[in-house]
Amino acid sequence: MRHQRRRLLKAAEAPWLNREVSGRMAERLQVIKLQPATVIQWSAWLGGSHDDLAQAYPQARQVWVDLDESRAPQAGFVDKLLRRKLPQQLRPEQVEPGGAELLWANMCLHGSSQLPALLQAWQRSLAVDGFLMFSCLGPDSFVELRPLYAREGWGEPAPPWIDMHDIGDELVQAGFADPVMDQELLTLTWSSPESLLADLRALGGNVSPKRFAGLRSRAWKQRLLQALEGLRGADGLLRARVELIYGHAFKPAPRARLAAETAVSLDDMRAMVRKPGRR
Repeated sequence: MRHQRRRLLKAAEAPWLNREVSGRMAERLQVIKLQPATVIQWSAWLGGSHDDLAQAYPQARQVWVDLDESRAPQAGFVDKLLRRKLPQQLRPEQVEPGGAELLWANMCLHGSSQLPALLQAWQRSLAVDGFLMFSCLGPDSFVELRPLYAREGWGEPAPPWIDMHDIGDELVQAGFADPVMDQELLTLTWSSPESLLADLRALGGNVSPKRFAGLRSRAWKQRLLQALEGLRGADGLLRARVELIYGHAFKPAPRARLAAETAVSLDDMRAMVRKPGRR
């Protein structure tokens, strides 16, 4: 996963699907009444949401968070962003607890190998009554490739992405409240197998632990291109679906669990005594 992030950051802009999903997710901000003073973009460089969030919240302080090894953008990103004021850039461990009213994570959750830890980091980053908005790939993404790979004995073409109901359960376990999960299916079309593979490569690589372990040959690539012709429909176009999952949840005020002896952090104590009605 680290290797794929480094490779994607060499491009001049975020992956094409990430930019499309960002626009679709930004349309959902219209139902949110809270105007955040601080917005955290998690995996900001590859999320491709810079323009969408600047337009939605022009007065908000923008904070971009990326993993340590991907925090330095490549030249393509720098050339594009020098025309504007760069936001504050942090690593996850540098984020102030409770410092943002909105945490926005576009198309990065499915790239995490430790989902509970990721959701807990998001929860810590939000202020009480702050809200989380995220998107990711669902398990039916590019499902057409799975029987094709199984028939040829090529292993798995993609990892088993998490179902939206399981993500909702994980949000509750991480301390979020009122999670709302939604799903959307997109049908993508291509004129040639080569263009299909180019678009898939622009989204990242196959990080499934059940993928083929070795390097592929040119002969295998030709077999793959020929096999992909089986996805061609009556209109002559190749087709594959993408399942998009959208999630939204709030950070509630902390509640101390009753016991013979209860320990409460100073930050949680301050949050519990604040007056309600911030949302």
